[in-house]
Amino acid sequence: MAKSISTYSRTILVLILLLLLWEGAVHLFNVPFYILPPPTRVLFVFFTKLPLLLSHAATTIIEIGLGIFLGAGGGIGLALLIFYSPALEQGIYPLIIASQMIPIFAIAPLLVVWFGYGLWSKAIVATLIVFFPIVVNTVDGLRSVSEETIDLLRSLRASEWQIFRMVRLPASLPFLFSGLKIGVTLSVVGATIGEWIGAKKGLGYLMIQSNALLRIDLVFASIMTLSLLGLLLFGALRIIEQRLLRWRTAGEENYRTRGLGS
Repeated sequence: MAKSISTYSRTILVLILLLLLWEGAVHLFNVPFYILPPPTRVLFVFFTKLPLLLSHAATTIIEIGLGIFLGAGGGIGLALLIFYSPALEQGIYPLIIASQMIPIFAIAPLLVVWFGYGLWSKAIVATLIVFFPIVVNTVDGLRSVSEETIDLLRSLRASEWQIFRMVRLPASLPFLFSGLKIGVTLSVVGATIGEWIGAKKGLGYLMIQSNALLRIDLVFASIMTLSLLGLLLFGALRIIEQRLLRWRTAGEENYRTRGLGS
């Protein structure tokens, strides 16, 4: 606990120093606020425009939530199919990896054409970004169990469902949460990109509109809102991970205790 507080305090100190440098540089070089506003102006706009930011953030949160739900559900399902079907793995897995070579900016305009300017085009962009890390990490997690353990369970006449429930699922959960944490942060990027291409509401839409009006301070306030949103989602996921994986944390603590005792 003390170590975590110390780490966060260092992060906050570095952030404060960077903001002070930013503030000082803007005033020292007389940079116009419509090119680069100082942090104090960004904070002022953030708090004065908070109702507007929250209104647009509500739309972005729904898009992100749908993207995470669809990406995680589809990714876990496909990972199970790939793991238990070698033929499917040989046919689909290389295509999934190759699909990541396509820039999301190339797909987003097509999704707007197909699904319109509403919610679903942005949610699908977020889904596509979340999908890949979930699939790859879940497959790696399912494969992380040693063959000796599987052979032992089969010698005890354990069914494939029992092996999955008692061994493969617990072993894959840390990998799954690693993929989810990557996906959660990228889903914010995906929803924002979708709103840049075409939207009627959302933080990405607000950024584009503010940029066109040279309200760069409002652009930075929108970026700040997106960053806080991503941090909140990541923090919530970490809390869920710690609750569900208490057995792993307890085992690591016991291991460290025994190591110090020896």
